[in-house]
Amino acid sequence: MFVLRPVKEDDLEGVYQLALKTGGGLTTLPPDKEKLHEKIRESVKNFHFLPSKPSGETYFFVLEDTESKNILGTSAVYSKVGGFQPFWTYEIKRVQKISKLLNVNKEVKYLQVKMEHNGPSEVGTLFLDPDFRHGSNGRLLSLSRFLFVAEYRQLFEGSIVAELRGRIDPQGESVFWDCLGAHFFDVPFEKADLMVNEDKSFIDELMPKHPIYISLLPKEAQVVIGMVHDDSRPAMRLLEQEGFKQIDEVDIFEAGPIVEAQLDDIRTINESIRTACAKGKPESVEQSGWGQIENSNDTLRYYLVANVKSAQDFRVTVSEVALDQSGSLSLPKDTVEALQLSPGDPVRYVAVRGERKL
Repeated sequence: MFVLRPVKEDDLEGVYQLALKTGGGLTTLPPDKEKLHEKIRESVKNFHFLPSKPSGETYFFVLEDTESKNILGTSAVYSKVGGFQPFWTYEIKRVQKISKLLNVNKEVKYLQVKMEHNGPSEVGTLFLDPDFRHGSNGRLLSLSRFLFVAEYRQLFEGSIVAELRGRIDPQGESVFWDCLGAHFFDVPFEKADLMVNEDKSFIDELMPKHPIYISLLPKEAQVVIGMVHDDSRPAMRLLEQEGFKQIDEVDIFEAGPIVEAQLDDIRTINESIRTACAKGKPESVEQSGWGQIENSNDTLRYYLVANVKSAQDFRVTVSEVALDQSGSLSLPKDTVEALQLSPGDPVRYVAVRGERKL
């Protein structure tokens, strides 16, 4: 069974081996043990000492195979972007140019650097081992974060963003960077992208503050603005299904798209239900696909189910769920064991896909 849970310090080797498979471009999951260890230690501390308000904390999760104990994926949610080190983007702006003499009336787009000190929350660090990109694994890895947000709303801002990977070639190069950023920073794309996780001061020092008219960029740079990397298309579709929308901002290095949603508009948060774990298990019935399953007493379906006893105990898996007329939630024995639940423990559940509730 696959379970998403908070990262632990002894996950370092497994996370490192996974980071080696990213192929570059995922700067929040660098193939560097020292940096990963620091990220893991910070997250472990944050899960144990919850703040009273969002202050830039990282909550880092791993997807684990409970049988092999292998780490198959990572994801994270950041309580706030900005603060001491601002959140940098290019804002896509528009201006109307009009000439009566030439009978010209046209909209011109330009890039304007944006520095946000008091930003929203963010989801990121999403990576699933390529050998396991099937079934509901991607949804488990991505959507479980929103169950954590639903349970601990006070830890997050009212809106949340996701920066999606932009167009990078197989050699790890960005045409947008080569046509724009490289002229100001004078370092390779990969180095600049990694430096963002350590110290962003170089951006403020070197980034041009004046507008950059998109039409003056080479055509090959223009076409990739706001385009998502092929490997990130499934993640973008999933976020859009959850209520995220692409905004007029892009990453300053490779011009990847940024999507945003209000917490109240996110499907997983809105439709999740908090209740208690009951005794027993659903009756064994034949199941096919993700559809509704009927038996004589209950409606049986597949859901994301989370142990929400505490932040440290937070664990999520995909399971069949039965809810009887009294409202008690019954789970199979293997789900109860995987989530480390006892009868009466609080759980939060939601349909794996946007289906109607039980």
